[in-house]
Amino acid sequence: MRKISSSKIIEKVSSLVVKTNRAIRGEVREAIEKTFRAETAPLSKAYLKIILENIDMAKKEKMPVCQDTGLSVFFVKQGCGTIVEAGKYKNIEGLINEGLKRGSKKGYLRNSVVDPLSRENTKDNAPGIIHLMAGQRNEFEILLMVKGFGSENKSTLKMLNPTEGKEGIEKFVIETVQTAGSAPCPPVFIGIGIGGSFEKAAVLSKFALCRIGRESPHRQWENGLKEKINALNIGAGGFGGKITAMDIRIETYPTHIAGLPVAVNISCWAHRFGSVKL
Repeated sequence: MRKISSSKIIEKVSSLVVKTNRAIRGEVREAIEKTFRAETAPLSKAYLKIILENIDMAKKEKMPVCQDTGLSVFFVKQGCGTIVEAGKYKNIEGLINEGLKRGSKKGYLRNSVVDPLSRENTKDNAPGIIHLMAGQRNEFEILLMVKGFGSENKSTLKMLNPTEGKEGIEKFVIETVQTAGSAPCPPVFIGIGIGGSFEKAAVLSKFALCRIGRESPHRQWENGLKEKINALNIGAGGFGGKITAMDIRIETYPTHIAGLPVAVNISCWAHRFGSVKL
């Protein structure tokens, strides 16, 4: 059995929190650059230029890419051949949240997490949203997505009738993006979760966003759906133009014969995610 110390997990999570908030991944930047080159609408093109300058400035000045440092969403993959020595933190969730607290302080991140009813701020960006997943035998990987709520608030979930099929799914996705308009800071990335149960579809849609830039078995469908969304003419910043969605990923899971859950999770242009393997 492979043992992983609590101090190592905390250290790696802390660094991941800082890095993810400051630097956009290469495939995300490439998508924005490609959009900038393709766009012809003057205001949208100017908006995209400012976005690229903002990304460079954040990296140079070691500052967050966006002032909304979001809610931290973690996917933790652990194989049966690994043991976590949690120590005083009791479990993996405790370790992850301690790393999140330290990273937020180290990176001077805005404290954005509050009690849902009293609205009292936790003052340390914890707790994060933590999903535990089964991994390969000796695998231990932590994946983080920083989710701003301008886009999160425009994400939706619907229990479709099974007879609606792909056509119904596409209609729902397009309506969601059209209703969102400029609010989620387009151009956007979209994760779509199909199947499972009510809650599984939502998790799938969020995990799909973490697969932007990777191969997909649904690539043809994703590209076709992207074309239909871009025909909406929302454009960068809502100023109109060729590109509203830069990329889409779809994740599916078997579901009940009587159901067709579909979740649409939208991410703004500042799509921040990263991972670390221990």
